[in-house]
Amino acid sequence: MELLHDINLYLPGTIIAIAGLVVMMLSAFNADHKTVYWTSILFTAVALVRSFADLFVTQTEVFHNMAAVGGIASFGTFIILTGTLFTLLLCYDYFEKVGNYHSEVYAIILFATVGMVVLATATNLVTVFLGLETMSIALYVLAGVVKSDKRGIEAALKYFLLGAFSTGFFLYGIALLYGAAGSTSLADIGAVTEKGLIYWAGVSLLLTGFFFKVSAVPFHMWTPDVYQGSATPITGYMATAAKSAGFISLILILSRALDTSVEQWSEVFKVIAVLTMVFGNIIALVQTNVKRMLAYSSIAHAGYILVGLAAGTPEGYTAVQFYLFAYTLMNIGAFGVIAYYERYKGADLTELDNYAGLGFEKPLMAVVLSIFLFSLAGIPPLLGFAGKYLVFAAAVQADMILLAVIGVLTSAAAAFYYLRVMVYLFMKPAVKDIKLAPVGGIYTSVIVILALLTVVLGVMPWTIADILATF
Repeated sequence: MELLHDINLYLPGTIIAIAGLVVMMLSAFNADHKTVYWTSILFTAVALVRSFADLFVTQTEVFHNMAAVGGIASFGTFIILTGTLFTLLLCYDYFEKVGNYHSEVYAIILFATVGMVVLATATNLVTVFLGLETMSIALYVLAGVVKSDKRGIEAALKYFLLGAFSTGFFLYGIALLYGAAGSTSLADIGAVTEKGLIYWAGVSLLLTGFFFKVSAVPFHMWTPDVYQGSATPITGYMATAAKSAGFISLILILSRALDTSVEQWSEVFKVIAVLTMVFGNIIALVQTNVKRMLAYSSIAHAGYILVGLAAGTPEGYTAVQFYLFAYTLMNIGAFGVIAYYERYKGADLTELDNYAGLGFEKPLMAVVLSIFLFSLAGIPPLLGFAGKYLVFAAAVQADMILLAVIGVLTSAAAAFYYLRVMVYLFMKPAVKDIKLAPVGGIYTSVIVILALLTVVLGVMPWTIADILATF
């Protein structure tokens, strides 16, 4: 009975796990694309609705204190499932048009989501590892899912090799923390009073594994190549849902296992945050490939999120959760528009030069892309501005004024490469005769909805902030 009770509390993750199995069986029996697509959408939508309901339940732990439900864990699940649902909605049209439909794509996305949910709700390092590796292995496969694209195969191989390398650090960190605390429970690790060399070595290695997963400098090397080589909707999924899972798990570890050591690890986070913001934005400035530019932009945004974590306060953790939700909406939208441009033959429409004049060819797509890019740059009153304001305000409240100033300055510099895309769209004459075919109604609707959410929630950020304030 206790197991059934826990499964019921953990229903979003359970639904997605069942969905992955169902879709895998449909694929095995050669179900058509639409059947697989709508089955994935239906299960994910149901899980998303349940995860939203879980935001208002009392925080509790399930499966013998291996995972949490309610509060931060449920909001992390909600972000992940939001990113997954929008990604799935964009996949059908994209894979149909590029002629690379593989039914297993949907099953692998769902299994990756299971790993993300487990990771974002884990309260034990064993569960953290299970979630992390389930997510990672699925993402390695997704990076190379378009088998005819050599860049995708190269991306998958690089991701796998570097990911396996980082897993070694992560596992060794878990082993050392177990040796220091005698337990892998986050609560037990947080209760350790004698913090010797083994303890700090374990913390260092564990954080190194996380820094790799969230693309923090200097552990970012895989990000540009993997993001550029992967199918564009999958790139958006990696940049949002996967990154959100890593950061939510990091919040749980910092707040439960390392809350008594804030002064020590906060200094490390400050340095990593500055390096990530500065490096990500500087390298993004010189990129001529839009996907690669957004990859370095993603690195820079990881730096902004690390600013909130460096504060080590409840306000900082709340700001990070808000930022992750905002980043998921605007980044999936941006990659969705790029995927629309990219799927047509005749030109490499991920190169910035080929965007010249496209603002007049397809004005709706150009306008919504501009909204997403303005939001990523932190222009008010869009959602990205509210997210940046909250993380920088948390840093100021924690007396990290210099860190907040560096964040604001790098964010201002980032506006240059975001605005440059809009200059090409609307202010440069077309250099090639590129005629874009009409896009499907579902695809257009998803992009427009994401743009509307970016605007409306940016004007009314308290709708999300009020929910977070209850945790």
